[in-house]
Amino acid sequence: MFAGDIGFRVFKLDSTNIRVWDPDRDDLTGTLLDSIEHLKADRTEQDILFELLLKLGLELTVPIEQKTIASKAVHSIGVGSLMVCLASKISREEVEPLAHGIVSWREELKPAGETQVVFRDSAFADDVAKSNLTAILRQYGLENARSL
Repeated sequence: MFAGDIGFRVFKLDSTNIRVWDPDRDDLTGTLLDSIEHLKADRTEQDILFELLLKLGLELTVPIEQKTIASKAVHSIGVGSLMVCLASKISREEVEPLAHGIVSWREELKPAGETQVVFRDSAFADDVAKSNLTAILRQYGLENARSL
């Protein structure tokens, strides 16, 4: 049986990958702690990536490349127009090599316009790690960095 790439993608319509905010008024502390990771646990990185494409209004046929940078999978969508890292953990030590790797890859790809960079919000070890990564990206002209 052939298990290789046959040239097209098949999609199945499913519910969102993001958990709905449904607070338990009797246990708000517990609800907030449970909501730190707002992405559903049973979803794959690819599920989240394709939902992100839809929410940003991009075609599902847009070219997607993947590269490992600082031991994290980073996706380039539309030849560098969108760069996405959905790693579940990003430590303070990984921030600098990850940011510089993304900047270098973008320079290789030479996208026509601005590049948007997206990360998983809950992945960052702390606010310092997130701020440092954003600052490094901005230093190299990647102003549009956000997390989901």
